[in-house]
Amino acid sequence: MKMTYKQLGRTATLIPEVGIGTWNYHAGPLPLRRGLESGALFVDTAESYGTEYIVREAVHGMRDRVFIATKVSPQNFRPVDLRKSVDASLRNLGTETIDLLQLHEPNPSIPIGETMEALAGLVDAGKIRFVGVSNFSVSQLKDAQQAFRHHPIVSNQVRYSIIDRTIESGLLQYCQTNHVTVIAYSPLGRGFDRIRDRDPTRVLDEVARSTGRSPAQIAINWCLCKEGVVAIPKGNSVEHILENCSASDFRLTAEQLSLLDSRIQHRRRNRFDTMVRGLMPKPLQNVAQITLNWLPAGIRRRVR
Repeated sequence: MKMTYKQLGRTATLIPEVGIGTWNYHAGPLPLRRGLESGALFVDTAESYGTEYIVREAVHGMRDRVFIATKVSPQNFRPVDLRKSVDASLRNLGTETIDLLQLHEPNPSIPIGETMEALAGLVDAGKIRFVGVSNFSVSQLKDAQQAFRHHPIVSNQVRYSIIDRTIESGLLQYCQTNHVTVIAYSPLGRGFDRIRDRDPTRVLDEVARSTGRSPAQIAINWCLCKEGVVAIPKGNSVEHILENCSASDFRLTAEQLSLLDSRIQHRRRNRFDTMVRGLMPKPLQNVAQITLNWLPAGIRRRVR
């Protein structure tokens, strides 16, 4: 299996363009290990996922080859809490250095300058190699970089897929121009059925047949065709993880990309939509999702 590598931000470090996500992951270390051995030597976790210890088991004996990214939760952005959080992640991961430490999402109640100063100290101490952010807007990313004067912010992990193109309203272009790697999470939607819902003419199947690939690989490769974008799909089985990892060793043609863009229904979430989703309690989000799954596909396409 051939894996393409991309430059991380402005650094000299290259990372696999397909990594392995572990949000809501529950399959144990073996599938992760198989994915790593197949060439996806980039795994993403977070203190809030509860999967750091699984990553530790999966990378045992090959830590020096694996690029490990984790995240600190927003309630831990104050310097004292942040340092404790990083130390806990180092213990959980069984490593002396975190390759990429990301701020999981913005926290406007804590001055970003305090957080970035503490992160700079952890980089200087050798506990962190690189710093990134997650779910940051352009303005939030600018503020964080301004406060992080002596080090670059190398990445922004955001939701991006063939059906959710919200970041194309400015954030993607800003990251590309400023050499901030976009780490696309949920590149297969939050469940591949969502992508299926927005593909009423089954163009993914059409392109898959013409390339000898699977529809999921086509959807992931669509993200990888974008400059400065890597993807971290999740799978809860060896089969799915290996399928995802095989999305790297080819490129869709311009004609195929145009066909997908014209026939797959996509959306760009506006600020109001994002705000409402952010304010909705998690239990209510889960109820809404279950309700949506029972609706006919035509209705789901309009509301998802």
